[in-house]
Amino acid sequence: MARRIARAYARRQARVPFDDLAQVASIGLIKSIDRFDPASGSAFIAFAEPTIRGEIFRHFREFTWTVRPPRELQERALQIERVTAILSADLGRAPSAGEIARYIGASLEQVMDGLAACRARDGASFDRTPDAEADDGPALRDIVGSEDAGYSHAEDAATVMHLMRVLTAREKRVLLLRFGADLTQAEVGEIVGCTQMHVSRIQRDALAKLSIVARAV
Repeated sequence: MARRIARAYARRQARVPFDDLAQVASIGLIKSIDRFDPASGSAFIAFAEPTIRGEIFRHFREFTWTVRPPRELQERALQIERVTAILSADLGRAPSAGEIARYIGASLEQVMDGLAACRARDGASFDRTPDAEADDGPALRDIVGSEDAGYSHAEDAATVMHLMRVLTAREKRVLLLRFGADLTQAEVGEIVGCTQMHVSRIQRDALAKLSIVARAV
């Protein structure tokens, strides 16, 4: 009985190996045996099947997510997967998000969130090739992504801001406007209220201070 139930779920959830589901179903069966009261007068199978299915469902909910969303979103995603299978059989095609929303009595936004959560259940290894059918070729890790230049820029910016502690507030403002905002000396002068020549002198003095501090570091 446990293997039959596991096999039914394995056909619908191909991402989880049958052997794993069989083990989970066996745990559900053991729990059923421990909890069943023969004196209740009910049939053991009627008691055990919901327990086994519940154990399998808990396994899907807890252990099959590549990225784990909140519990409520997990349960909605699993509900959407079940409803999608039902509606696909009835309609002969994949149902739309609106049809799923009407079937389960949820808003379209909730269904869209659930569908996004469904996609979070599976991950792709960076060791695989772009063509799943091909055994040779470059791995994804060799062709996806690149070194982010922003890290070095952020490090340089942090170093500069640390060195700028030796400057006066006015000197710091002039350098930030001149090089951070890429303004001309005349434009900086209009903002800080001084002539272009004065801005040039402030800039020269500030850079000299930074040069001395940088050499000391």
